[in-house]
Amino acid sequence: MFDSMKIERSLDKASFKALEPGLREGLLDLQSELIAQKRCTILILINGADGVGKGAILNQLYGWLDARKLTTLTYEAPTDEERARPAVWKYWRDMPAHGEIGIILGSWYHAPIETHALGGPDGADLTQALDAINHFEAMLHAEGVLLLKLWLYLDPEDAKARLKALDEAPYDRPVVREWSRISSKKTRRRLEASAAEAFRQTSTGIAPWTIVPATDPHYCAIAVGNALMEVLTHATDRPPAACAAPVPARAPAHHPSPAALPAVSILSTLDFSHKLDEASYRTQLDAEQQRITHLTNSRAFTKRGLVCAFEGSDAAGKSSTIMRLREALDPRHFRVHPISAPSDEESARPYLWRFWRRIPARGSTAVFDRSWYGRVLVERVENLTAPEVWARAYGEINDFERQLYDGGYVLAKFWLAITPDEQARRFAERERVAYKRFKLTPEDWRNRAKWPLYEQAVTDMVDRTSTYYAPWTLVEAENKHFARVKVLRTIADRLEEALG
Repeated sequence: MFDSMKIERSLDKASFKALEPGLREGLLDLQSELIAQKRCTILILINGADGVGKGAILNQLYGWLDARKLTTLTYEAPTDEERARPAVWKYWRDMPAHGEIGIILGSWYHAPIETHALGGPDGADLTQALDAINHFEAMLHAEGVLLLKLWLYLDPEDAKARLKALDEAPYDRPVVREWSRISSKKTRRRLEASAAEAFRQTSTGIAPWTIVPATDPHYCAIAVGNALMEVLTHATDRPPAACAAPVPARAPAHHPSPAALPAVSILSTLDFSHKLDEASYRTQLDAEQQRITHLTNSRAFTKRGLVCAFEGSDAAGKSSTIMRLREALDPRHFRVHPISAPSDEESARPYLWRFWRRIPARGSTAVFDRSWYGRVLVERVENLTAPEVWARAYGEINDFERQLYDGGYVLAKFWLAITPDEQARRFAERERVAYKRFKLTPEDWRNRAKWPLYEQAVTDMVDRTSTYYAPWTLVEAENKHFARVKVLRTIADRLEEALG
């Protein structure tokens, strides 16, 4: 779930200095409004491996904000007083008043993540602990406490190297150390995996995680400031009924925009030069289709099921790729479900209802041409769904896919990607060829204008829903031959892995 964090991001000192004054002014204005309203509390949870710069970010926030209404809450080994009470008691004890901001080091995530990373509880125990956290955070939110949950990300080996450099520095400086028992390479990697699982289960619409790349301190600081500005804006714009202490209506305040950072797209990392000539394509396609036929007709598959979800840019070749998959499947045991806007019947029920009712029996396959990801793609970009609803959907989708996985289903999810120029070429071809015109609609042309918004939505989608049990496969579809073979090979590989 850290895929896009591995893309290099940096901000030179001059750019940082240019952005910082406006950001500081905006944060102070919003904090003043928060203090005046006294309707909400903000808790900032700073998390990350030792060596990523948690202390530096804390100090940066103290430099930017009014420190008189800012409190640092740190938790290490529990005291006798704390051990005599429920684990969450200490956080209630130290809760800042409405109008104040608390910065927490050693939050309620620390113990379950560390214990799991050290090989303590099994997955069920971790899930139980994280479920309790979700209930706790929901209660805080209902009482007017808004959370900014930050994970400062560095590759574990880079974090270790930075920590070693700090230890060997010629002068002493304070270093925030929270994971003293996380020392070996194996446990550092387990820490990252445990954190990703915690994010998956606790990134909710009311308390989402914000993962910040920490390689470059300037970029990290501005990104954290932007995230805090968004939470402050939400806090000061909340209707009085949403917080514990209503105040008379006030004229809406003008809130500054967050400082601009370069947009990052995970699709920009794809290599669109891949090609297959006709002979290689025919040979490889036939081989992968035979593998899929053999696997889905095997005795082992009767106890499993296959669910494939196809998403991608308009004209990326989803339909033609699905056609090649159809050729490998027994038509008695698979269905293709083209997904469009929900019907009145579907709209009258929970969002995932229409997908649950299309899940096949074990021994069969369901192929979704567009899928449940419409909620975090088209509904997000077109403003068809409120932000808190589509933000909540990441967790709902992960739960849905985990239930399928636990039930014995193999999930294969594909994003077929092409460049804007290739899409324009394919659109023009559809206009020119009579039997292809039905594929092109005015909406397709309109969506091109929102290409950057879709790229950001796809990046967030992959980051938040690419899991070990349902990973995303990004497919370079500039060359249709290459794309089809990659998709079928991925499906065959996943089936082989699942069936042993």
